[in-house]
Amino acid sequence: MKFRKMALPLIMVTLGVNLAYAKKEPKYEQMHQLTPEQSALVDKAVAREKIIIKNIQQRTPLVETYIQEMKPDEKLWQIPTGDTYMLNRVDFRKTFTDKPYAARSDKGHGFFKGSAGAFASIGKALHLDKETYNTDGFTQMMFIDPIGFDQQHYVFSYVRREFLGSVRTWEFDVHPKVSGNGRFYGRVWIEDQDGTVVRFNGTYTESQSEDNNKEYFHFDSWRMNMQPDLWLPVAIYVEESQRVEGGKTVGLRAQTHFWGYSLTLPTRESENVSVQVEGAVDQSADSQDVTPLQATREWVSQAENNVLDRLVQAGLLAPPSDFDKTLEQIVVNLAVPNNLNFPDPIHCRILLTTTVEATTVGNTILLSKGLIDTLPNEESIASVVSLELAHIALGHHIDTRYAFNDRLLFPDESSFQRIKMNHSDNDNAAAAKSAITYLQASMYKDKLANAGLYYSQLTDRSKALKQLNTPKLGDSMLKADGTPWLADLWKQAPKLNQDDTTQVAALPLGSWLKTDPWDDKEHMLNAKRYAPMNARDKMPFEVTAIYYKLQRYDDAAKNPAGAPAAGTPAAGQAAAPTAPPTGGTN
Repeated sequence: MKFRKMALPLIMVTLGVNLAYAKKEPKYEQMHQLTPEQSALVDKAVAREKIIIKNIQQRTPLVETYIQEMKPDEKLWQIPTGDTYMLNRVDFRKTFTDKPYAARSDKGHGFFKGSAGAFASIGKALHLDKETYNTDGFTQMMFIDPIGFDQQHYVFSYVRREFLGSVRTWEFDVHPKVSGNGRFYGRVWIEDQDGTVVRFNGTYTESQSEDNNKEYFHFDSWRMNMQPDLWLPVAIYVEESQRVEGGKTVGLRAQTHFWGYSLTLPTRESENVSVQVEGAVDQSADSQDVTPLQATREWVSQAENNVLDRLVQAGLLAPPSDFDKTLEQIVVNLAVPNNLNFPDPIHCRILLTTTVEATTVGNTILLSKGLIDTLPNEESIASVVSLELAHIALGHHIDTRYAFNDRLLFPDESSFQRIKMNHSDNDNAAAAKSAITYLQASMYKDKLANAGLYYSQLTDRSKALKQLNTPKLGDSMLKADGTPWLADLWKQAPKLNQDDTTQVAALPLGSWLKTDPWDDKEHMLNAKRYAPMNARDKMPFEVTAIYYKLQRYDDAAKNPAGAPAAGTPAAGQAAAPTAPPTGGTN
């Protein structure tokens, strides 16, 4: 698959595709002449596009792409058959280059060894020719056409006005004036105040000689107003459902998310990267003696704080959020009836990755966004929390070598390899046994079959979604043989029934939380919830379409609590049958 490879700031396209004009006119439908007002707005959009490119050049965001290969299914329309995951820190300052977050190698997952390995891995997963496919293409869908987006190279046809959330936009259909590889063909949404393209939807064209578009995917690219007068890419959805390969109809869905725009790269390329923590608070108590046990706990706490700070700096861990308090209430619901008297408070934080995983760092429980998003109810969340709470109660703490700050002085992209946070199989087995005991004594004891359904669904899809269940920092919910650590819950669960719309075993990705792409904070979706109407609405663990209710930055700052939710599930997406978990004491 061919995608454009850019060099910024020159914005030169080298993609291995020919951008020279073709000799013959493309066969596009007749476009309507623009009015002077419409033409002026298009000219503003052309100018704003150049400003957006300059703003992007100053950023080094994290870019996460998760791809699911799909095949037709008579009952469910499509089901996933395989998946691929990549996480990069992209530096736009000098050239379009990425720095893959290499996976830990101690368990042999072989995630990425470098950019070349990442490209080959994605290409193989998509059954595309490695010589013509460039995975940068998923990221490059954040640009319409970095060197030729104007009325000299494209024809614009006005469609209508439409609100995307509270932002009023003008829609235009767009196609190149002459054919050639790599030119945009689709629709753009231009906001009416400054003329910024806030959404574009379509594909890139091939040469006139091609009968079908075999080299480029269709995509839907969104931007968000993150700071005053600053619109930046936030997410891209890719979907192909009618591709024919080897005589078989195959498809794919993919989401690319951007976050960490306020992060900056180290000033030098070195293994000796400094860690700076702002807003540190003196938590020392009055001078007093401590016992050896207390000293040991303080040492573990120092390692914990060092690791948490480093993960936030690397863009892998969200800063503290209101949702953390919801999780911590569930901790109380489990700890009180089980007489777990921890000497220090137990905290909860959210890993920003889509992968389904969890772990502990000292007295802090870490759950991934992908895990939380797919859990359908409070008892399911409680089951995961109980497993991690058991690790803390049993003393399965992080390696205390991280209490020495110099052990965390490495580039961000080495975080998966340098920070060991996963537990051993023996520790996981012991924690699972205690977790069941905690749950049976808690307020969730009568709903554990519902939690078991989640692990049944996870097990059912584990072979197809291997990358989703491959942890990058912590522990998988599944053993190496594909069975859940909490097998006792799994055995209590009723049989999965696709036709039973009241049985929601797991949710699609993106069902609970949204990440602020500027500061990495996590927020609950402010979305109306709908129960599934049929089996196709359930979509457990699946990638779905993306739809944002956009806001201007000033409007969001004035009313953050009541603001429409970005990342609201698309129409027809399955949602939790109950309200978001709120917790409560037993």
